[in-house]
Amino acid sequence: MSDNIPFEIQVEIMKRLPVKSLIQFRSVSKAWKSLIDSSDFIARYSGQQHLLVSYNDLGSFEQKYVSVVEDDTFPQHKVSLITPLLVNWLEYYDTIGCSHGLLCLYNDYLQGRDGPIPGIGMAVLWNLSIRKAVAIVVPNVANGMIYTTVLGFGVCRGTSDPKLVKITQINGRSDMESIDCIPWQVEVFTLSTRAWRNPYSNNLPRKSIEFVDSQVVVDGFHYWLAIDNRTPMDGEYKLIISFDMTSEEFREINLPDSLAQSFMCSLSISKLRESLVVLEQGLVIGSPIVVWMMEDGVPKSFTKLFNVNVNTLGLDDAIVRGFRKCGEPVFEISEDLLGICKLVVYGPYSNHIDNLGIDGIDYSSYVYPYMETLHLLDHPNLTVYNEMKTIKFEDDLFQELNLSRLLI
Repeated sequence: MSDNIPFEIQVEIMKRLPVKSLIQFRSVSKAWKSLIDSSDFIARYSGQQHLLVSYNDLGSFEQKYVSVVEDDTFPQHKVSLITPLLVNWLEYYDTIGCSHGLLCLYNDYLQGRDGPIPGIGMAVLWNLSIRKAVAIVVPNVANGMIYTTVLGFGVCRGTSDPKLVKITQINGRSDMESIDCIPWQVEVFTLSTRAWRNPYSNNLPRKSIEFVDSQVVVDGFHYWLAIDNRTPMDGEYKLIISFDMTSEEFREINLPDSLAQSFMCSLSISKLRESLVVLEQGLVIGSPIVVWMMEDGVPKSFTKLFNVNVNTLGLDDAIVRGFRKCGEPVFEISEDLLGICKLVVYGPYSNHIDNLGIDGIDYSSYVYPYMETLHLLDHPNLTVYNEMKTIKFEDDLFQELNLSRLLI
């Protein structure tokens, strides 16, 4: 940019540039590097919209990641992402959520050189745009028969600070009834302080609440699908638990009665633009899929958005894996009895189906919309935060580490 252009105008121009250009411009001048690396610019910047697709490869069975640009060329512009070393170190992991361009992956069971490391898990935050990742040691992980640890993730809207919330819950109805007066245990980790602490709020979920696998991050809130174990054994009551990453408050969100008390449908939750949606699909292959949306973040207020009659479309064995920014659902479709699936995009109003051109193993794919951001730019790559200890890993150290000594 010309020196004749006022610096304030240069700032506004750079806010509209893609991440790749900004990373290159950090080497042009000290002023530009100082600007791009500043906490204010990092917090305010948001770039191009993408769709992240994860799946297990047909040949190697490895987890693969593809980023698809969400513009007029969709889905032609696809880029395969290289998995960071920290993610490979996790080996087996769950995807907790995607927020502000950060993908959070978690393993509650780590293997050191001397064997399993008891009570320690690890979360990895991966910025998909700048190809940088950091890890966070999660202490006191319960993965036994009675207790289990649930993790949530999100970015605080006010401070742009990434946060983890760790919940230790009683695992199952029978344990809840046999154990008296066991308090919930909740801790919060903020990347800025690099330490675990108690949450600001003390309104913890009831002990009868049991979190299930389906979860999603939407606009600074982490949501879990849950079951209230106080209900009779023959009628589990389903609801949603939210955690506000700013106020750190939990809240119960009641579902419509047809969903909360349903026996014969499988429920999951997802994100459509910046709204929470509930997906309802019968347990029988070919059952219609119903998409419900929570209106303006108001609990108890769900609207039936649209139905997808998969039989009519010839998509008998189809599962919704996520949504494009325009609201179109992405389906995983089983191709044959060999365990092969493909991903397609369905237009609910045009009834048009487009193939994404990504094939994988059955029931392995997930879709996450994300925006380019600069989060983690001010953190050293391949760093593990263990309370106040900071561990910087190099490739050769990974082969020789005695993790049990380093992480405890």
